Amino acid sequence: MVGKQLMDGETVRRAVRRMAHEFAERHPQGNIVLVGIQTRGVPLAHRLASEFKQIEGGKTLPVGSLDISFHRDDLANNMPVPKGTEVLFDLKDQTVILVDDVLYTGRTIRAALDALCDLGRPKIIQLAVLVDRGHRELPIRPDFVGKNLPTAPQERVRVRLAELDGEDAVVIEKEKS
Repeated sequence: MVGKQLMDGETVRRAVRRMAHEFAERHPQGNIVLVGIQTRGVPLAHRLASEFKQIEGGKTLPVGSLDISFHRDDLANNMPVPKGTEVLFDLKDQTVILVDDVLYTGRTIRAALDALCDLGRPKIIQLAVLVDRGHRELPIRPDFVGKNLPTAPQERVRVRLAELDGEDAVVIEKEKS
């Protein structure tokens, strides 16, 4: 695979800050909770909460993590490796912003919706993604997007985050010709 960096650390930081500003504009009372999808959605949710806190003068947003391993529709192909769900707040009547790194076919988000609804019945569920690469197989659309990156189906988008990978970057990889 040959990779090309499309976003560096500063570009990722600006995208996260812009999304947090959008949260503040759409939810001026700050009555939202963030739930990150394991693995890279979790640190993104924490970053978004931190940015929101700076923008809104100290308003802290609850952040949880969601493991979708047992809700995927490709279990027959892969044995899931549980990563853990930690949602320490009631979802009932909440506005939940589900956070993930890359939106592609929509199947991960479908699984996340199932997993989230197993925990409670939110009033509203919105979706925030760092990268929307297109090619949907399900009717799912993000409410907040850091960057739209049109891609070919054979390409792969990799998000690298400092918390997990030692650096922030978004790379698109292509098969060598």
